Amino acid sequence: MIKMSLLPKPTSYCEAVSRMEADNLHKIYHDTAYGFPILDDNELFERLILEINQAGLSWNTILHKQQNFKKSYSQFEVRVVANYGEEDVERLLQDAGIIRNRLKVRAAIHNAQVIVELQKSFGSFSAWLDHHHPLDLKDWMKLFKKTFTFTGGEIVNEFLMSIGYLDGSHVEGCPIREKVLASNPKFLEKLITKN
Repeated sequence: MIKMSLLPKPTSYCEAVSRMEADNLHKIYHDTAYGFPILDDNELFERLILEINQAGLSWNTILHKQQNFKKSYSQFEVRVVANYGEEDVERLLQDAGIIRNRLKVRAAIHNAQVIVELQKSFGSFSAWLDHHHPLDLKDWMKLFKKTFTFTGGEIVNEFLMSIGYLDGSHVEGCPIREKVLASNPKFLEKLITKN
């Protein structure tokens, strides 16, 4: 067996994950979730909140806490989280199973409230995303900054790549990229329009 320290440093997330055991959380996420379309609003909300909580931390930390986040944030049911009050904020700030950052906790609640309003206007968060698609990253960033809280450029980029609205989740040659392409991610529409 080759020691990992003897291998050259990976040049991409895909290459790094290819060296991991099948039960590694990164490998599972990369192979089954990253870049694949999500239509369910609660799942979209979950991905957005996980990306927000990753800011300043490693994705490894978030993946290890994902189930705790689900439990603590009512399975990411948007309407439930949108109705959280101060008692819930304090409960979450005492929860060692998640990221205890007041700004991130308040952002989750605020963004859930925003999504509820988007559902009223567009039918769903997913439909709102579709309504604005295709945008380039710069325009997505402006839109998210105007609409949500705690959504800087890196968060918006990763969120949209992770749900298939922007290309880049997998490098050329990654076998999972073919699976993502077969799932009809939104970024394909933009590529087809260009050609």
